[in-house]
Amino acid sequence: MQVLHDRLAISTKGKGTCEITDDIQSKIDKSGVRDGTVTVFVQHTSCSLTMMENAAPAARRDVERFFEELVPEDADYEHDDEGPDDMPSHIRMVLTRTSETIPIVDGKLQLGTWQGIFLFEHRLAPHRRQVHLTIIGE
Repeated sequence: MQVLHDRLAISTKGKGTCEITDDIQSKIDKSGVRDGTVTVFVQHTSCSLTMMENAAPAARRDVERFFEELVPEDADYEHDDEGPDDMPSHIRMVLTRTSETIPIVDGKLQLGTWQGIFLFEHRLAPHRRQVHLTIIGE
């Protein structure tokens, strides 16, 4: 059994989703782990991780629009230290996830046919995000 730690540096284009499935699979390929799990963790409070439809871009756009309506930026938030998108980005992060654990079998992520892993940027401006991976297995 081995435990490996790695990370991804993801540059976002601002608010929206960015698929990182292939980047994670590439790290698994390099690790040599054939059977085990990978835990993916994003180390920020204004973005998150999500697993969702990866074949139809309209599905991601619908989710992004839903979050715009659910957590509007023009609400009367007390916390606005980093601008008007500061508190909405924190709320969106709390409503989603900052980590996912996915099985690895025969060296491959065990995702459903249409599943992908996405970094979900909640800030308006582009950011460089750190995604940590812990790969455990044989």
